[in-house]
Amino acid sequence: MTAPLPSILLVDDEEHSLSAMRMALEDDFDCYTATGAEPALAIMQEQDIQVIFCDQRMPGKSGVEFLAEVRERWPDTVRIIITGYTETNDMISAINDAGIYQFLTKPWHPDQLLMVAKNATDLFRLNRDHERMSLEMRYLARRVESSVEDQRKALREGMGFENVLRSANSPLNAVIEQARQFASFDVPVLLQGEAGTGKGQIARAMHYASLRSDRPFYEIDVTGIDDEILEIELFGARRGAVPGLASKKTGLLQKADRGTLYISGIHDLSPRMQLALLRVATEGSFRPLGGYEMIRSDIRILSGSEKDLRQEVSEGRFRGDLYHALGPTALHIPPLRSRLGDLPVLAQRLLFDAAAKHGKPVHGISDDALRFLGNYDWPGNQRELENEMTRMLIFSQDATLGPELISRHILQAAPRDAHSDMHTDAVLTTEGTLKERIEVIEMRILRETLTRLKWNKSRAANELGLSRVGLRAKIERYGIDTHADADERED
Repeated sequence: MTAPLPSILLVDDEEHSLSAMRMALEDDFDCYTATGAEPALAIMQEQDIQVIFCDQRMPGKSGVEFLAEVRERWPDTVRIIITGYTETNDMISAINDAGIYQFLTKPWHPDQLLMVAKNATDLFRLNRDHERMSLEMRYLARRVESSVEDQRKALREGMGFENVLRSANSPLNAVIEQARQFASFDVPVLLQGEAGTGKGQIARAMHYASLRSDRPFYEIDVTGIDDEILEIELFGARRGAVPGLASKKTGLLQKADRGTLYISGIHDLSPRMQLALLRVATEGSFRPLGGYEMIRSDIRILSGSEKDLRQEVSEGRFRGDLYHALGPTALHIPPLRSRLGDLPVLAQRLLFDAAAKHGKPVHGISDDALRFLGNYDWPGNQRELENEMTRMLIFSQDATLGPELISRHILQAAPRDAHSDMHTDAVLTTEGTLKERIEVIEMRILRETLTRLKWNKSRAANELGLSRVGLRAKIERYGIDTHADADERED
């Protein structure tokens, strides 16, 4: 029995272009033609199309707009743009929005068109074979030992976690080891920790170390999102179900089928959305907005919370059944202040990332600056450190960033082993005489000012309204260290 020919859809508003393409391809392919986006979508709904050749400039929807919709609804179809123009913006839009496999410029040669079509159908076939093999290997891995599976397992073990920066003796090492073990078991995991501790990065690493590593990973932060919007984002919506929604909306639960979805800020879900997510977590099914039939999704849910969900359950703010469905295993991510040994590694990497992004080369951060950064508690964790590195980079004049660039509130943080290691608010409310509490704040202002002005005592005395003798007396009285190797500047 002869195998059916691969199916190709040709879309162009010019009849003679369609005829020319069909003539070049019809001996080797089953060709369908459409003169615009709407008839093309009708064909896509009726036929199993492997490859689309689409002209960019068409009345109504452009080629990129049409193929972007195809990508949402039929992601496996290989998409090719034919254009007589080479605008850079069009190309970037095509790559980002429509996931274009290849550009084909006019005028094209029949042999060139035929070669591109064969390569595209081969790619479609290989992708389908890969999906089938992935499913087989997932369920037969325990029974079948092969060299391919061994290589894939080694690859999964090595991806992702190496990007979680930490020092050799970091408290995060034990957390990463737990995460590696959880990753290999296809169960939900709850990641708990303060905002900015890197829960999303660890969730992504767990996906790439799991049996689902060859499938998509999506994440969404549900903090502060209205229920109506969140319902559409998660479950999707049928056409016409929402005013202003002209076409079908595919939700993340469907996009992440056979993959992983990381839901950040799970503690902020309303009771209504908690109930809606419970069915997904327990039954693996959901109903899109405006839909009548339940859709099943083979999805692994990883969730992140800034609050202790067990306490939230005990105080009646979170459903106990959802908590147990989402958190049969849990990871507790320590804050940055509990692993300040990681700070030099994180600060240098974040600085170099910011320098590469903004095109401003630097050599690194001075030891003095790192000591000041290590005195601070970092309530915003890695996210706050990233912002501080970007700020220091913006104001830097030298290749090595010094402590004078650090924000004032960080410079005013007292040494961690000092009696005065308290925030300003704590100083104001703690016990002690007025004189003692004022001295704590005065010492911090002196240290911040001297460091920011690179220990130029003349400028510091002038700014603080002191004489040089008075400034020197206060430095000696409080035992303020220069934390610098540079000579003190008088002018």
